[in-house]
Amino acid sequence: MNLLLGPVLRHVAETTAMVWVQTDEAAEVEVLGCTARTFQVQDFHYALVPVEGLEPESTTEYQVHINGRQVWPEPDSGFPPSVIRTRGPATADRLQVVFGSCRYPKTGDAKLDKKLGLDALDCYAERLTALPVDEWPVALILLGDQVYADELTPEARQHLAGRRTNRKRPPDEVVTFGEYEGLYRHTWGDPEIRWIMSTLPTAMIFDDHDIRDDWNTSAVWRAEVNKKPWWRDRIRAGLASYWVYQHIGNLSPAQLAQDDDYQKMLASEDDCWPQLADLADRADKEVDGEKGLRFSFRWDLGRSRLIMVDSRNARILDNGNRKMLGDREFSWLEAQVHDGLGELDHLVLASSLPWLLPPAIGDLQTVNEFAADRPGWRGKLAEKVRQTADLEHWPAFLKSFLRLSEMLIEVATDPAPGPATITVLSGDVHHSYAARADFPGRSAARVHQLVCSPVHNYVPMFVKPVFKLGWSPRVARATGRWARRHGAPTLPMTWSNLSGPLFGNTIATLNARGRSAEVLFEQPRDGGELATAAKISLTD
Repeated sequence: MNLLLGPVLRHVAETTAMVWVQTDEAAEVEVLGCTARTFQVQDFHYALVPVEGLEPESTTEYQVHINGRQVWPEPDSGFPPSVIRTRGPATADRLQVVFGSCRYPKTGDAKLDKKLGLDALDCYAERLTALPVDEWPVALILLGDQVYADELTPEARQHLAGRRTNRKRPPDEVVTFGEYEGLYRHTWGDPEIRWIMSTLPTAMIFDDHDIRDDWNTSAVWRAEVNKKPWWRDRIRAGLASYWVYQHIGNLSPAQLAQDDDYQKMLASEDDCWPQLADLADRADKEVDGEKGLRFSFRWDLGRSRLIMVDSRNARILDNGNRKMLGDREFSWLEAQVHDGLGELDHLVLASSLPWLLPPAIGDLQTVNEFAADRPGWRGKLAEKVRQTADLEHWPAFLKSFLRLSEMLIEVATDPAPGPATITVLSGDVHHSYAARADFPGRSAARVHQLVCSPVHNYVPMFVKPVFKLGWSPRVARATGRWARRHGAPTLPMTWSNLSGPLFGNTIATLNARGRSAEVLFEQPRDGGELATAAKISLTD
């Protein structure tokens, strides 16, 4: 019996933790005296071990045993022991989370790896090994593109070519669950990444490349891709593997106990693939303007709250009423935001896609949405531009953009006691920045958009001048007037760039103590050291 991947430390509360593993055979997995049986998906085996009975404010080393044999830490490991750190009242006013998105794996191709540069998360893991445990972050937040199912490394492409017998399937994209399994093992199997994910509670949400570039850009995109003979296999495998590798670990033991899909998997003694294929179909399908499965979730971190928002699969497109989130899911988000709001120092929302883009680019996306809804050749041309230029962020779903903005304004300007900061964390756009939103009248909370992307990927040459120009105040004034002339409403807030755009591989840290907060952006330098690229107070 062997450990193929993991352990990955996922949801951690004051007395509980979830530890995810992949094994090579059906087995019983044990962590700190707590056990779980594996469930089977095709020829692969997984377990999510609920560790209970931990002490608040404790740090506990752990090992992983499979059928009684220790398999983690690996023999002669040069990394510190994996630990579970719990929170409690004494640390309730402190928050330190590391975040980023768009992490492409090492390729084994020297030329390509040089183009990609040093992996910022890999460098961060190396730094962490030398720090005392009490200086480690309380969470690692991965904001999308954890794997690249449509942009394979040469190694993964070669491996796929040796397996692919169905000529109707694309030769350079994963399609089946087994191919996704190989992709996750290749991406998460890096020793430094495997260690850091074993010891920092990791929250995850997907973005397009976890499934396919431009996934759910528009109803036209969905209609076109659904005609491909291999797409049904691909979307089932992508959503099913996301549920197994990423989603279930985001949930607490209490939430999983009430999750019918998860309980059916645990109860099954057979291959769970048919159940997962049905789950994926429900997640992908729109019924009455809603999606059949919610991937958004919430973590409470002392006097701070993290709400991860699914801004990819939750989109409503097929009925012609374009929304980033269905009404039911948006109502869920609003309920999570307002629940016990007066007890929070900091409210953190995370969406793989930025809420606040460079203003000129936001205006362009809004005008393009209006144009794409027009009949005839103008609408078709606008749709072509939407897909080609990736114009599918929050401003390209104007109704949802305004609803999110109005919710944040309501919270920020409420005179009742509430959070000192509201922060939206995002990725996707292959540059990093910090922007501050300003509202008419008095704002009780400071509101920011923080973007960290990529963690490990290259930045196309056209991105730099486009985004630098997009932040120009003069250009923003001109595009704002142009957008109003084309029917865009006057927005309820303005925003300005505090730092950036930063280009290159980046990792960011949100630090808060009491009601003060700051963000730190760091980038790798030669030799693997991380250097400060920007440090911004969020409460000054």
